[in-house]
Amino acid sequence: MPTHPNPYRQGLDRNAANHVPLTPLSLIGWAADVYPDRCAVVHGPLRRTWAQLRERSVRLASSLAAMEIGEGDTVAVMLPNTPPMIEAHYGVPMSGAVLHCINTRLDAATVAFVLEHSDSKVLIVDREFAEVVRAAIGLMQAAGKSLPVLIDVDDPEYSGPGECFGDIAYEDLIARGDPAHVWQPPEDEWDAIGLNYTSGTTGNPKGVVVHHRGAYLNAVGNVLAWNLPRHPVYLWTLPMFHCNGWCFPWTLAAMAGTNVCLRRVDPALIFGLMREHRVSHYCGAPIVHATLIAAPAALRAGIDWQVKAMVAGASPPAAMIEGMAKMGFDVTHVYGLTEVYGPAAACAKHDEWTALPIGEQADLNARQGMRYQVQQACTVIDPQTGLEVPRDATTMGEVVFRGNIVMKGYLKNQAATREAFAGGWFHTGDLGVLHADGYVKLKDRAKDIIISGGENISSIEVEDALYRHPAVMAVAVIARPDEKWGETPLALVELRPDFAPADDQATQALAAALIEHCRQHLARFKCPREIRFMTLPKTSTGKIQKHLLRTQLKSASAIG
Repeated sequence: MPTHPNPYRQGLDRNAANHVPLTPLSLIGWAADVYPDRCAVVHGPLRRTWAQLRERSVRLASSLAAMEIGEGDTVAVMLPNTPPMIEAHYGVPMSGAVLHCINTRLDAATVAFVLEHSDSKVLIVDREFAEVVRAAIGLMQAAGKSLPVLIDVDDPEYSGPGECFGDIAYEDLIARGDPAHVWQPPEDEWDAIGLNYTSGTTGNPKGVVVHHRGAYLNAVGNVLAWNLPRHPVYLWTLPMFHCNGWCFPWTLAAMAGTNVCLRRVDPALIFGLMREHRVSHYCGAPIVHATLIAAPAALRAGIDWQVKAMVAGASPPAAMIEGMAKMGFDVTHVYGLTEVYGPAAACAKHDEWTALPIGEQADLNARQGMRYQVQQACTVIDPQTGLEVPRDATTMGEVVFRGNIVMKGYLKNQAATREAFAGGWFHTGDLGVLHADGYVKLKDRAKDIIISGGENISSIEVEDALYRHPAVMAVAVIARPDEKWGETPLALVELRPDFAPADDQATQALAAALIEHCRQHLARFKCPREIRFMTLPKTSTGKIQKHLLRTQLKSASAIG
């Protein structure tokens, strides 16, 4: 190594002219400057240009600043895929605050928890979710907690139940904002931009904190991984509360694309919007794609161009990928987690694969693949040694990530953060193998997590709810394969002796009662679809042996 001073470090320091913190907020400025009149947002009859989207985002930032919301504060949103959700991805961080996207399918108790844990000062809520929020606010009031300022969104495209009860209407908030407001990029690109809660493996929600640098890089990484062209027409089938919509609210600005909004996943709506706006791209969990495959062919009539789809979630079956190919849709399979900004690995295709039978192509495309270009590494390691497993497609280990699109850590949870980053890797908790070409293939999910329709469900959380019923002595919740949802919770229950049902009719009634009991304590999507009664296998210390239950479920024999 040379001992003389490095001339490339002498007098060549960072300054305001040559160094600006990376932030995805810069992308909307580019889109609005270069393509001010190009359509940025479509929602029903509503059309907004990139210039208008920027102005409304700045107005939102101005109004939040007037409310003394800024650096270190949290602004929560509980919104569907509508224009205010897109605006929040720009306007909230423009104010200096952190955007906290709440899963719209959560129950009131969990909404109350994440609002309190995040110290959310403001909550922007769509009328559809008003009753859940009202109940959550009631729980917070009863516990003497500080309450957020409520901003109501009354979407003209929504005609369902729900009554606004907040402090101010969203459109009034935008109207009173200053369009000339000058916002500043973060002082440090490592500053937080987003907060997204994930149930993890403990049943207690953990707040994943992501930063401006990572959000910028993954927004651009989506372009590289998907070979995204200029001016894509993107349909919002993926909930934007999922990992900030996999960073696509910012990606669309980078390519001056069009955001086609969609409040709910429905094949007729999706194919109709595809035809009307000539949609070129969309993302979603396997259930979304499977729903489109199963839809009547007549709904697809008139879509005579190739639509490009991105799929992630529970490992998609090759049959689903094959079905999309037969439908004429080009599927890119990606893999990631909330902790890595959504997708951070992709199954990059090779030209020679096209010569293979479609079934073999689907098998290759069903792998999780390789890291994004903007991620440093993704591999499979032996949990004991920390070394990469052999590339034999057989030896299982834990899938790990390292790089610039890995979270800052878990909010107010240093122990979980240290555990997640042990050994200089982010540990996913997923089990996988490495193929000879270095591509990752998942073999099993983290033991206690069920992936249903793209949603993480903690088995422990479901078990806790069932344990509240007086009939339950012991319970184990495991994933049951489901053609529609990928996986659904299956509850295996050991009853107290005095609750043993007398006959089949009583057994069915008790199972139904337990499912209804869960619905009183959990969001509906977390509730088990089936209850089976049995004596659970246990270790000598009384620990339930879930691995035996999973093995039995996969076998031809009945579980109970």
